[in-house]
Amino acid sequence: METTNPRTRIPQPQQHAMRSIPVPRLPFASPLPSLLLLLIATTAPSSPAENTSLPGCPSACGDVHIPYPFGIGANCSRDGFTLTCAMTTSDGGSYKPFLADVEIIDISLSSGQARVYNHISWQCYDGLSGEVVSRRWSLDFTDRPYRFSDGRNRFTTIGCDTLAYIKGHKDGDIYRSGCVSVCDDAGSLANGSCSVIGCCQTVIPRGMSYYEVSFAGEFNNSKVWRFDPCSYAVLVDEDWFEFRTSYVTSDELSRTEGGRVPLVVDWAIGEDSCEEARRDRAAYACISKHNECANSTNGPGYLCNCSSGYQGNPYLQNGCQDIDECALKEKYPCFGVCTNKEGGYNCVCPPGTQGDPFRPGACYPESLSLAVKLIIGISTSLVFLLLFGLIIYIMHGRRKIKRIKEAYFKQNGGWLLLEEMKSQQGLAFKIFTREELESATNKFDKNHILGGGGHGTVYRGILKDDRTVAIKKSMMVNESQKKEFVKEMLILSQTNHKNIVKLLGCCLEVEIPMLVYEFISRGSLFQFIHENNQKSTISLDARLKIALETAEALAYLHSSASPPILHGDVKSSNILLDESYTAKVSDFGASMLVPINETQFATLVQGTCGYLDPEYLQTCQLTDKSDVYSFGVVLLELFTGKKALYLEESDTERSLALSFILAMKDDRLLEFLDYQVGDEAEVELVQHVAKLAKECLSVKGEERPTMK
Repeated sequence: METTNPRTRIPQPQQHAMRSIPVPRLPFASPLPSLLLLLIATTAPSSPAENTSLPGCPSACGDVHIPYPFGIGANCSRDGFTLTCAMTTSDGGSYKPFLADVEIIDISLSSGQARVYNHISWQCYDGLSGEVVSRRWSLDFTDRPYRFSDGRNRFTTIGCDTLAYIKGHKDGDIYRSGCVSVCDDAGSLANGSCSVIGCCQTVIPRGMSYYEVSFAGEFNNSKVWRFDPCSYAVLVDEDWFEFRTSYVTSDELSRTEGGRVPLVVDWAIGEDSCEEARRDRAAYACISKHNECANSTNGPGYLCNCSSGYQGNPYLQNGCQDIDECALKEKYPCFGVCTNKEGGYNCVCPPGTQGDPFRPGACYPESLSLAVKLIIGISTSLVFLLLFGLIIYIMHGRRKIKRIKEAYFKQNGGWLLLEEMKSQQGLAFKIFTREELESATNKFDKNHILGGGGHGTVYRGILKDDRTVAIKKSMMVNESQKKEFVKEMLILSQTNHKNIVKLLGCCLEVEIPMLVYEFISRGSLFQFIHENNQKSTISLDARLKIALETAEALAYLHSSASPPILHGDVKSSNILLDESYTAKVSDFGASMLVPINETQFATLVQGTCGYLDPEYLQTCQLTDKSDVYSFGVVLLELFTGKKALYLEESDTERSLALSFILAMKDDRLLEFLDYQVGDEAEVELVQHVAKLAKECLSVKGEERPTMK
């Protein structure tokens, strides 16, 4: 048969009566009169617990200190922390504190924990009668400020044919778990080992306020009763418990403290966090000076602690007192001169000595002579002077560099550019610092060079926002051109066309201004046609697409930009290709703005041999028809696969434009084209493209078509 299941229930705050615990080996004597109990509890040893209880309230019960918020008697505790002090008949009769009928072992203010005695549940098999008898316990702190410590406690089963379950309440939810321990004989057991063989332990979750134990019926010790007739299960303080083989082979465990073991409970004040509790100063528990509040880590509520350097009871007025560290040498070792101070202490070597006062024998006499001290002092002063001089030198150098950068910024038209940018709101154009571009290119490392030309060197850079850009070191801007230079940069930065490389910004605080463009990944059309055998893979559709997109970009510059822009250096190396082989016109280093009244031409523009307008060579005047001529040369490159200046078999350099005109004249057009174009294109299309190219290459600009 099985016995009933006794429960230990903590009463509600208004109930403070103590109930006896149903353990035959721990009967209690009749309660003494309340006044006598209070007198005995008050006169118990109290020096270690001084100033930890409310005035006029007992500071201990027997040898257990009772710090506030706990208390014995009326008005001596906070709600939920009232204890009783009763005499037990065990150990010759002694006074013990109880929370209802749960005996308190000790209370810790700093950790917010208390240890209590918890009854061991057991189940035994009678080998003679075949009966199973058991006693199962539960413990209930529901609606009280106590939770079973998940860090300190373990649900533990002991036995060689044992399966026990723990059921509990966790924040209103039901928690279940179990632990099984087995063994075939006593010889397989080992002291100190709790890992299934005769002993099993498992953790519990946070927030548990109630638990009960039950045993599985099929595990009843009937197979091992000759050396292990009983199974045990209990929630126990892990630090206290150490498995012994005698717990299995004898009744030693059940005789420990009358069948009880220590259990750790976490306690906390109220249901609020520190922040919420501070709003109600009348109910706030942390009332001492020099205290700190901490939220409970196991359920709701908060705890109070004295600040570092203080000790005592933070729940009482002036309960946190300064620690005299100098009087506690074992805890705060000082082997020199110790001086206590509020919230801490100082420890120094005695006068005339030096060293480490926190280690024994580490303070030694100052044996240096006056001469040595003077040498050290002078040397130290010299070192400080040198360091000071070095700092001044570095600061002076930095100021000099700053002045040089400011001078370059002004020289390159930076202030004019800032004024223009202020007058035009919403510009995405940015003025970069030298440090930004040096960082982006690893100080312009040669491995970052993408290419170069008559207008500067182009570097690949990565900005701090992970954008990849092309950074071009441009030519020096003449004094007479500064005003136009900054205006042109702003206008060029506003060109917004899918076939034109975007100008993102510039850097003017260097001798040679630098321009920052969007990065185009596949390089130039020149490389695509003339290098790495790419020309053999260019389809007719790709050639036509690149030609069309280049024409659209130049048409935009000539007709849609405000004011119109002449590129001035159209060539295959200035036409870039992105990942999808979309053409993008780049390098506006030779670009000029056309005056709005269009009554004058741009002059003094650099170009590239093979692409230069012959009319420009005579007049030195750049017009939109100059770009048309250069486009015609690019068109020929696309459809012939030859360079603008190419070598014949006799190593004679020939002009592609002139050779094309002669081929047209001699009716050798198909021989002149790239073989792949000849294979793919219809004669009508070839003749149409040839006619357009011939018109673009007319000697007289007026005979050339517009880019539209």
